[in-house]
Amino acid sequence: MKTKTVLATSAALGLTLAFAACSGGGGGNGGGGGGNNATNCTNDIPKDDLPVVTMWAWYPNMETVIDNFNEENDEVQVCWTNVGQGGDEYDKFQTAITAGTGAPDVIMIEADRIPTFQIQEALVDISDYGLDEVRGDYSDGAWKDVSVGDGVYGVPVDGGPMGMIYRADLFEEYDIAPPTTWEEYEAAAQKMKDAGGPLFGDLGANVPAVMMALQYQNGAQPFEYDSATPEQIGISLNDDASKEVLDYWAGLVEKGLVGTQDQFTPEYIAGVIGGDYATYISAAWAPGYLTGAGVGEGEDAGVWRTAPLPQWDAANPVSVNWGGSAFSVTSQAADPELAAKAAFGVYADDASLTDGWQNQVIFPLNLTALNSDEFVDYEVPFFGGQRANEEVYVPAANAYGGMTYTPFGQYYYDAFTSQLAAINEGSVTGSEAADALQEDVVGYAEEQGFTVQ
Repeated sequence: MKTKTVLATSAALGLTLAFAACSGGGGGNGGGGGGNNATNCTNDIPKDDLPVVTMWAWYPNMETVIDNFNEENDEVQVCWTNVGQGGDEYDKFQTAITAGTGAPDVIMIEADRIPTFQIQEALVDISDYGLDEVRGDYSDGAWKDVSVGDGVYGVPVDGGPMGMIYRADLFEEYDIAPPTTWEEYEAAAQKMKDAGGPLFGDLGANVPAVMMALQYQNGAQPFEYDSATPEQIGISLNDDASKEVLDYWAGLVEKGLVGTQDQFTPEYIAGVIGGDYATYISAAWAPGYLTGAGVGEGEDAGVWRTAPLPQWDAANPVSVNWGGSAFSVTSQAADPELAAKAAFGVYADDASLTDGWQNQVIFPLNLTALNSDEFVDYEVPFFGGQRANEEVYVPAANAYGGMTYTPFGQYYYDAFTSQLAAINEGSVTGSEAADALQEDVVGYAEEQGFTVQ
């Protein structure tokens, strides 16, 4: 089976929106080469008589987080390095995997990338290294996102429960109430257009993870994968639920109700600031990203609010997620048990969690923070003082059941992006795009040696 070899070449490709899906902080290279060399620390080690675990991570407040951990911990110290963000880090990790050396003991990885590295045996199942002691600190959905089959390959840190961000001024001007269903969303979009208003939203071809989440919300199960049988995978990208979602959004595009601009671009942000879009379907990390991009600081200051994500079936609401990262122990860790202690403990103390969510660096998955009065009752400045966590994001996070990701996620996302672009061009229907995507991804999987169920 050539699965591991081929995935090794594709895993180095970074997810286009990696920075955004992890709460959108700084980037670049914050340190040296990293790896298992504990002399390349960005931080100081205050207790140099203790064993040291090396870590790669790119959260913007990692220096504060690591200092908090090292000051409090009397068993292990962490040597942290930022070798790059998202795809840049994955490139270096893939090089280390191929070489068999150079990886850190612990690495920050987006949840949807865990299967890609797990199938290469680059990550350690942490189930036997103290997992039971911290399992109750996170929801079942959070654990599912970092699991492959029965194995657990990461400690969840931040997530992206989804909601609908909207312009309160435009909703008031056009007498629109926040839609609770996707049927109501289309009706509101048509009402706004008929009155001469702006686009209601946007179908960016470069955010396939959003469409995948909405298909999950509608009952689709795109992938079934279990590390116990790594040569087998279930792929269902053109079932009725998936087609319904794509046909719906293709219809919005055809009727001119939503735009087709790639998101996370200067052009899109300019449109957001300028009131070209009444809604933004996104995740709880979005305020941090939008603020960093200059949204909500000029003429659009104070106009943003958020509401629960519209539902396909109001009687059976489903919460979904976009983005989020975890700390994983690598198979090159000198002492996996000690590395797991660090993975479980870093970004789990109250001071670090509070710093993270108050500065919009993370949306915390640790239940101590997630369900704290301070977090739940927080009046979010970006949303004009709205208690967005209480009203939207905490209920969504607590109800989230998790998703099953594929070990060739980058290929799937790239293929999906191509089909979304075709929808936006009007060259295919949503159903046709789903059929083409199924054929493409199944063909790729079989080419790599998988047996498709």
